[in-house]
Amino acid sequence: MKRILLVEDDVTLGQGICLALRETDTRITLCRTLGEARACVKTGDMNLMILDINLPDGTGLDLLHELRESGNSVPVIMLTVNDMEMDVVNALENGADDYITKPFSLAILRARVHAQLRRERSSPDSRVVIGPYVFDFERMEYAKDGFQVELSKTEQKLLRVLVQNRGRTMSRAALVDEVWTGGAEYVDENALSVTVKRLRDKLEEQPSKPRYLKTVYGIGYTWAVN
Repeated sequence: MKRILLVEDDVTLGQGICLALRETDTRITLCRTLGEARACVKTGDMNLMILDINLPDGTGLDLLHELRESGNSVPVIMLTVNDMEMDVVNALENGADDYITKPFSLAILRARVHAQLRRERSSPDSRVVIGPYVFDFERMEYAKDGFQVELSKTEQKLLRVLVQNRGRTMSRAALVDEVWTGGAEYVDENALSVTVKRLRDKLEEQPSKPRYLKTVYGIGYTWAVN
């Protein structure tokens, strides 16, 4: 069952979109405010969000920012009357996956929705958006603030383990076991510390005061959920 969260304050338009997207294997939840949407996000997973920008209690961009800051990489299609170039750029740079301006064709909306659901199904865990970062582990593409970051194979492996377990403390032993595989009988005890330092130098705003890749003293490391 595919789950779509539609956030749209126009009752008639919202109901029309629900009818247009209705399929036997799709469940659509309609919210009309940011408050309702935030409550729905907390209740469980979803495969896609269609999000209006101008809402009675704020802007949908706030919800988009909250999702990406928390590490939630659900595909988001912005659906709005805001059609200025900077509006589109701002939404995409903040983590939106697509942007459709009103008025729009329901046929095009359906096609865009199906395209996002196909992408989500084919690589559910490969692309992660967190704050200023976009990590695509399948394509081995990593970006910070829109700029590509080059990572070594070992740095990629370590980053993937930490991000996929974000919010959870990983012991040094577990990280070494996960990252340095391939039959190596001995791994220098400083290898993990050196790789962590290199990741911080490439990704953190202040490597000496990391916001994301944090040390848990006496245990190991964690990718903090901010």
